[in-house]
Amino acid sequence: MTHDTDQNGNDAAPSGIDPVLLEVLVCPVTHGPLDYDRARGELVSHQLGRAFPVRAGVPIMLLDESRELSEAEREARR
Repeated sequence: MTHDTDQNGNDAAPSGIDPVLLEVLVCPVTHGPLDYDRARGELVSHQLGRAFPVRAGVPIMLLDESRELSEAEREARR
């Protein structure tokens, strides 16, 4: 299940992404939850320590396309 990290309390889905899709997406590796970082346009798997990009409203759930979270990002989650 995906959680939106929008700090404005806005429940609307990001442009082009179906809210139902955001509810069912999970990490393709761990099958754990994802957080949607609206500001960066990424779906973040804290279990895996990687962020998957969202391009033109399409989540790119390929490990090769993801980026590793920085140490600061990992620490902020703890």
